[in-house]
Amino acid sequence: MRMKLSVKRTVDQWFNKIEKNPALGIAVSILWLIVIGWVAFGWNLGNTGLVDETEPLFAEASRQMLVTGDWITPFFDGETRFDKPALIYWCQAIAYAIIGVNEWAVRLPSAIAALGLICLAFYTVYWYLAKQDELEQVSRPNRRYLTSFIAAALMALNVETIVWARTGVSDMLLTGCMASALLCFFLGYAGKEGSGGAGGAGGAGGEELITNAPSPMPQSPFLNKWYLAFYVLIAGAILTKGPVGIVLPGLIVAAFLLYVGKVREVLREMRLFVGILIIIGLSVPWYALVIWRNGWNYINSFFGYHNLERFTEVVNGHSAPWYFYFLVVLLGFAPYSVYLPASIVRLKFWQRSHWLSQERFQQFGLFAWFWFASVFIFFTIAVTKLPSYVLPLMPAAAILVALLWSDLLPNIENENHTNRVFDHLLASSSIPPLLVWSGWVNVVFLSFLATALLNITHILGTDPAISNFHELIQQSGLPVIAGVIWFVCAVVVAGLLLSRRWKYIIGINLLGFVAFLIFALSPASFFIDQERQLPLRELSAVILEAKQPNEELIMLGFKKPSVVFYSHIHVNYLGFPQEAIEHIKKQAAKGLKPPSLLLLAEQKKFLQMNLQPDDYKNLSTKGAYNLVRVPFKKKKNEKIDIS
Repeated sequence: MRMKLSVKRTVDQWFNKIEKNPALGIAVSILWLIVIGWVAFGWNLGNTGLVDETEPLFAEASRQMLVTGDWITPFFDGETRFDKPALIYWCQAIAYAIIGVNEWAVRLPSAIAALGLICLAFYTVYWYLAKQDELEQVSRPNRRYLTSFIAAALMALNVETIVWARTGVSDMLLTGCMASALLCFFLGYAGKEGSGGAGGAGGAGGEELITNAPSPMPQSPFLNKWYLAFYVLIAGAILTKGPVGIVLPGLIVAAFLLYVGKVREVLREMRLFVGILIIIGLSVPWYALVIWRNGWNYINSFFGYHNLERFTEVVNGHSAPWYFYFLVVLLGFAPYSVYLPASIVRLKFWQRSHWLSQERFQQFGLFAWFWFASVFIFFTIAVTKLPSYVLPLMPAAAILVALLWSDLLPNIENENHTNRVFDHLLASSSIPPLLVWSGWVNVVFLSFLATALLNITHILGTDPAISNFHELIQQSGLPVIAGVIWFVCAVVVAGLLLSRRWKYIIGINLLGFVAFLIFALSPASFFIDQERQLPLRELSAVILEAKQPNEELIMLGFKKPSVVFYSHIHVNYLGFPQEAIEHIKKQAAKGLKPPSLLLLAEQKKFLQMNLQPDDYKNLSTKGAYNLVRVPFKKKKNEKIDIS
């Protein structure tokens, strides 16, 4: 016990030094955010190839913008691409111009958006706890810093965030804009001093605060900086993914303000009319230009198909049961997701009178709950369902769990209270029963996760691009490594629960995830890249060398946009062998020059064409794919025997 207390005092003294030296605190915070950001988003970011199918679509459309100088209409493979607005393409094209056309540049906007978000979240959580200390007239630097560190780590170190922060698509940029906008809104909303609920601060002290409050100051003619940032980021979200960029944050803010009864008051503070003008001024010009250039084709494709139909109908076969997002949050925010129920119950959001009596900044947890619930419900209602859709609720989930854990962190005002407070923390009676039960659910969940990973080959389906997929995974040893990591974490968490060392449990979960990321998840990405994507990159290099001027490239039986990105060549996609046969006949009859075409096909589809050995020339075989040249017959009456 003396050793524990000695360590505890050392930690407290260290945090007190940080408190007395703000520059040291800033330096430590920046260092922590850099380490977390690099481990989660930067490490090996561009060391694997683009992943088919979605990522190369964005990458190539952005490259086309840079090459052609057309920054209005996105194109892919010679056709307009109206799936998403222009901001992600602009960001990737700018990155190309700075560091070259490569995988790093494709993914850099997503990584930067994620890093910026966790930095702002760190600041917001720290600011909130500092205001709490100020209200209670105490100094708790250890609690402020530790909670902020935990919030940033939880936000970065989860599968959902890491996957999309390392992928060159629009989802992380949307989340970065939307979540940062919501944090800016709360900072603007909560920054109004003395603007509590009907009772000011809670209890009898509220009357004293109201009595002694200064007279209201005249409203500044300038827009609050946080509200200004909110409007600018909303415009960024609209330019990233369309109407959802304003609809979803608008729903969250509206639901929150209705609950706390401050709609008119806050809308006046926000200068909503000015804000709408800012949003329109920043986001509408590009939409006006792209509609002016493409007309109803853009309106029907983007607003009709990619927005309205995705919400009301199943698009591209992406349907799922109503409980789909429960599973996505459980696994995507694992292993911390088991603490979300306790985090939500802790708030007692149903006690409206309590929340109305709080100062604005004290409603931070309530705001995070409305954020989480609104995103979850919105996309549960939507008919088309994808795991990436609920990415914007992950920051709120991290905040909720971090605030839950802040209750367990030492609240020490001076070193003389160390023994008493430390003993109090160890007493099981001071821990909410729901949190204790959540800890044991944590153990069960980690054990289940370990078992599932050890038997992953029996769970995963087959991949047509990797013929011996299951055997290769088993030989890699990654399932065993991943399973052992989580099983060890389960044992350690169980030990901490039995010894009542509650506050260390979240740290073990974080360390376990870091180990899982370094020793299992990252190697798995290299393994998948090596087996699934590398053959296509190698074939793209062969195509660049072998292709003759004006020679057509056909892709048969599959659609892999990465070939377009890496070869910079137009690809004609054909689904069936008979379709390819008919196409070859038509091209041969035209007398084209050169009198041949390139055919990239899955081996099974290629064999189904029944081409004779003298009907083609094999150029390369990589993985599950064949690249051949099919020459056209010179004589008019001579036909290729492909029946």
